[in-house]
Order: sequence, then C-alpha cells, then structure tokens
Amino acid sequence: MFSESVDYAGLFPPAELALAQAYEEYRATLRSAHAWMLGRFIVPFSALAELAALHREPSPIGISVILDADRGSPLWLNDLSDRLGVLADLADRDRALSIGSLEIPVPPLRAARDSYGAVVSQVGALLDRFALRGIPCYVEFPRDQRWPQEMPGAVGSLARSRLRSKIRCGGLVAAAFPSPSEIAAHLQACAEHRVAWKATAGLHHPIAHRAPDTGFEMHGFVNLLAAASFALQGAPFEEIEAVLAERSSTAFSLSATGLDWRGRSSAQGAIERARREGFLSFGSCSVKEPIEDLLALGWLT
Repeated sequence: MFSESVDYAGLFPPAELALAQAYEEYRATLRSAHAWMLGRFIVPFSALAELAALHREPSPIGISVILDADRGSPLWLNDLSDRLGVLADLADRDRALSIGSLEIPVPPLRAARDSYGAVVSQVGALLDRFALRGIPCYVEFPRDQRWPQEMPGAVGSLARSRLRSKIRCGGLVAAAFPSPSEIAAHLQACAEHRVAWKATAGLHHPIAHRAPDTGFEMHGFVNLLAAASFALQGAPFEEIEAVLAERSSTAFSLSATGLDWRGRSSAQGAIERARREGFLSFGSCSVKEPIEDLLALGWLT
C-alpha cells in the first residue's frame, strides 16, 4: 500500500528547508526502518547543480525534477525547452543524480480558443526531441476558473501523449484546497483514461480532517488510495467523493489482504493495481508525520 509512496518535498512550503538540511533529512530517512516508504527527493531544476555538488555518495540519489520555468512568461515554452535540453545532457553525464521522474507545471490558457491539448502535445514533442520519453513525466495544470470544464479534455490529452497527471491537494491558503468533489472528478477522469497520477501539498496525514491550527480542510493519503482503487474498479462518482471526504479512521480497515471502507473492499490485487496505474506517490515536506500517524493507527509496525 505504501511502498515508495512518499516523495520528499522538504525544500517546499511549509517546511522550506535549505537544500543541505533537506538533503540530510532525506538521507537519514533512507537509513531508517521505514526507508521502504520513501520515494524520490523532489528538487526544482534551478537547484540541480547545487544538489549534484552536495551528493558525494557512490550510489546516485533518486530525484524528481520540477521544471520550474516561469509560467507567467510568454516565452514559457522556450524556457521549458532550454531546461529540458540541459536536463538531457545532465542525465547523460552526471552519475550523482538518478532522474526518476519529471514534473511540469503548465501555464494557464491565455485565450478562449486555447486548449490544454495543444500544450500537452507541445510538452510531449519536447520530451521526444530531447529523448526524455523514458523518464515518467507528470503534468500539473493550474486550478483557475476554466479548470472544471477543461479538466476532462486535459486528462484525455495526457492519455494520448502518454503522460501522467499531478494533482495539488492543498497549499498555504484555504482556497488552495480542492473539494472532495473536485478531486473525485479528476480521479474518475484519470481512471477512465488510464492516466496514472501523483498528488502533492497538504498530505502529511492519512485521514482527511480539519487542521486545528489553520481550520483548513485537509485531505488524507489513505483516502486518496482508497478513492484511486475504487475509481479503477468503476465505482460511482458519489462513492469516490464520499471516501475522499471520510474523516473517521475507524471507517477504514487495512490488512495484509487489502483495504476496506464502510463495507466496500479493495483486495490486495486492486490495491496493487491502484499503486501501479493510479495513485503512484504523494509529495510531502515531512516523512516523519505520515509514518508516525500510520504507527499510531496500528496500520504500520
């Protein structure tokens, strides 16, 4: 259920650690009893050189690179092309870094006639141009006023271009948190089009809850896992939405045979499929919190 599920995002809010500190946190977790839960170290393109200089171990560090080109620039595509060219060269010559995935935030649509299909096709063409198709690539779309109506077509374009989706589940303000309904629609579209996805932001804890310090409605990574499995099994929208909104840990039962939620079951094979074809990982600036919560719930030993 949780193997290599946590991509470490210590460089990003709310932690925002210095690179050297985040790197040491990641290395320490790799030496811990629960290292098997750890995925890749998430690093922006702009910090790659510094990370390569920092990592002096004989084995490479597994990373996911965020192509942080300026989404507000009209030259965004040119900037992305330049960065992908550098990245391709780096992948060939720098053995300190093992690039496991790419994450590309795309800009909002500029004109009413524009569509994300064209943007996704351009991203795919650039990956082909620089021979980077062998690296899994996640595309993150902006959540603006056009997103609800554009989402189904955007997910379909990812399927056609053999790309993955990145879903943002929170942020530093309440408006950054999508509703269970919004996430359910995206997950259902991903399941229908067979688009795998990762999640990020606000996912330190396994079960959805209201944060006592901010009042934000936080999503849970176990909720997402159950929803991903149900969606791939063809569950109705209302059920996917309901499991995402579930706040009671006792409504879930995790065991070696699978996962149950209020009478709905996902056997081991269904969970394996969800982790292979649906919910691949989630970014978190803390690895300690997810582990501690799972231990407290008795779902991890």
